[in-house]
Amino acid sequence: MADMQPSLDTEAAESQRWAGIYKLLDRSSLIHPKFEPVPEIKEFVKSAKILVIGAGGLGCEILKNLALTGFKDIHVIDMDTIDVSNLNRQFLFRRADVGSPKAVTAAAFVNKRVQGVTVTPHYCKIQDKDEDFYREFAIIICGLDSIEARRWINATLVGMVDPEDPDTLKPLIDGGTEGFKGQARVILPGMSSCYECSMDMLSKPTGFPLCTIANTPRLPEHCIEWASVLEWPNQHGERKMDTDDPKDIQWLYETALARAKQYNIQGVTYSLTQGVVKNIIPAIAATNAIIAASCCNEAFKIATTSAKYLDNYMMYSGNDSVYTYTFQHQKKDDCPVCGQSTTKLEFRGDKTLEELMDYLKEKPDAQMKKPSFSLGGKPLYMQAPKQLEEALRPNLSKPLAELFSSGDEISVTDSTLPFSLQLQIDFV
Repeated sequence: MADMQPSLDTEAAESQRWAGIYKLLDRSSLIHPKFEPVPEIKEFVKSAKILVIGAGGLGCEILKNLALTGFKDIHVIDMDTIDVSNLNRQFLFRRADVGSPKAVTAAAFVNKRVQGVTVTPHYCKIQDKDEDFYREFAIIICGLDSIEARRWINATLVGMVDPEDPDTLKPLIDGGTEGFKGQARVILPGMSSCYECSMDMLSKPTGFPLCTIANTPRLPEHCIEWASVLEWPNQHGERKMDTDDPKDIQWLYETALARAKQYNIQGVTYSLTQGVVKNIIPAIAATNAIIAASCCNEAFKIATTSAKYLDNYMMYSGNDSVYTYTFQHQKKDDCPVCGQSTTKLEFRGDKTLEELMDYLKEKPDAQMKKPSFSLGGKPLYMQAPKQLEEALRPNLSKPLAELFSSGDEISVTDSTLPFSLQLQIDFV
């Protein structure tokens, strides 16, 4: 009996820690009228495996919230290491942690502080994991700062759905912030609109005319772009800049600062340099907390059925008073990921394949980076391998009408995306 006492004490402490949550699940008057409190719900919350993608500003908040809400089996995946600039808002890290993997450090912090919770870290890219890995989880929550990563996990989860097996549907909760603004959404792969359905809502990254940054810079951003686009190749040749390497960012910052002094431009800072070259919008801890809370509330509602989950998009704006708005984003029939029909496009037949490529890069609901084209399995242009790209490069300057007929369906792929766009092009 004496050996059992520590175990009993631990169980009592855990019950006290989550007493508020358990009381909520025991009193149907406080929650959805059709909710029926049963012991199995508490056990499911304890045993359900939750995956958090990203251990940055949002991820730290999400991990903390999940652990204190009663979820005990949490996994976190992140490929980044801790930078000193993270410390103002990513509160699971300390200065001594700089240079360490975010996922590993965040998991260790939560495991130490919240007894009874196990956070398992995965220090890698999300693309390094296969579908079997993602099938393990009941709910997946994204706290990412990358559109490409969101598109990848969204397409992967949609592709995993088997209509005959409900367990293959993995709810995806996505959160994102931009300064004082943020959004949270619930995606039921194959049922609700997916992330790709709303690509046209995203604004393209701001760009600056090359002539301006080269000859007449007026803003600190112009100086940073000059250092990145023009001066870097001059000094480093073909070596590609690593925007995650502090040494490369430091070189850019010092080079941009020197140019700014030549033109009496103020405002070039290290953090702004990071923001420009990585397209980062400064994060605010309070906004992260609000959006993370919304994401975790949705996870709790889905896991317990204690309330209706978000259907399916919430926008938050705190830069002009406080404003939130929820709406149902409609599923698109021609969505390349979850849609059932081919995307139709009217395009001039005398336009070249290269012009079509540029159009798809700029198209709000496509935003491809390096598209490749094929027709009936026959390649029209491929970005790789190098030998094939060189052999097919002449097709880029040919009119579309010379390569295929009006109404033909071509397949467009992009190395950054795990799906292909079926495009029916009608010449006008």
